[in-house]
Amino acid sequence: MTLTSSSSKAPWFPRVLGAATAAYSVAIIAKPELFARPTKLAPDAGSLSRGTAIGIRALGGRDLASGLAMAFAPDGEALRTATAVRVGSDVVDLVLLGTSLPDREARTKAVAVAGAWGALCALGWWLA
Repeated sequence: MTLTSSSSKAPWFPRVLGAATAAYSVAIIAKPELFARPTKLAPDAGSLSRGTAIGIRALGGRDLASGLAMAFAPDGEALRTATAVRVGSDVVDLVLLGTSLPDREARTKAVAVAGAWGALCALGWWLA
């Protein structure tokens, strides 16, 4: 049994995940508070620090690139590679956010979200 095959099983699945990733990324680039509030990187009221907003926008840029790659890569190896990059990004998010966020509840949520999205994208890799 090999990890990849020459025929795609359901390439639409990672493409949908890529489009969803890109859409969320555009949202947090435009309004970093959408990421900052649930992760407790910002108070519930008030403005974000410039550094926090820049960091969130950079994360959004990374995710926008990986999401668009998943959405538009040609079928086969290119789509699997784009999807593997997304899974790797989710693993990094799981580790860094899960160990670095300022609040235990926020760390738990971040691990759950990054883990679930990473698992879905791993399934997408298999289906690509």
